[in-house]
Amino acid sequence: MSKPILKILPVFCGALAVFGFAALPSASLFENNDVKVTRALEKAHVKGSFHEHKVNRVMVYLQDGRQRFEYQDGRAPAVFEWKAGQVVWSVPEGMHSPEVVSDDAFNIVEIELKKPGVAVVALKKPSAKYFKVEFENNQVRVLRLKLGPHQSTPAMTRDHGAVAVYLTDQESTPHKAGDAVWETPGNWKVENAGGKPLEMILVELRN
Repeated sequence: MSKPILKILPVFCGALAVFGFAALPSASLFENNDVKVTRALEKAHVKGSFHEHKVNRVMVYLQDGRQRFEYQDGRAPAVFEWKAGQVVWSVPEGMHSPEVVSDDAFNIVEIELKKPGVAVVALKKPSAKYFKVEFENNQVRVLRLKLGPHQSTPAMTRDHGAVAVYLTDQESTPHKAGDAVWETPGNWKVENAGGKPLEMILVELRN
């Protein structure tokens, strides 16, 4: 549902209970010609300085939290409730100052999109058994992938790069909940070789 005062579109699909892992330190995860990916730690009851973002972003919330935003352009402050596993489309909104008003810190994986969008063309629909389309626009298609133990997706082809954000630990690789990795174009599939469910967000670029 759209939140006009913040110009963001939050999308949420039943987060797993395993998202209750502890908040992680802020980190620059990676950067290339297409994206800059960081994991931000939002500390409780710490008022942030006024700042602004210049590009569109995809935001993946790793824990529950409540955040209050103040604005320099005269808009009234607004409070937003975030849920673990929630994915948000965020556009530049001017100078603002955030503050976590809930009692626990939480992480956001922030994916800054460096390139403008292109004319939207229909993409091949992924298997509804494993994937849910969270949202799509002229810059990205965002998928939620859920695999049970020892399941794998069908083989697919991707024309552009993508960012994979892990919401659960993956037993068969060193990737943990809160990690993000760059996926290159080409043939790909995801296999969960472990004995626990796997959930991740895939941010597919369109440019």
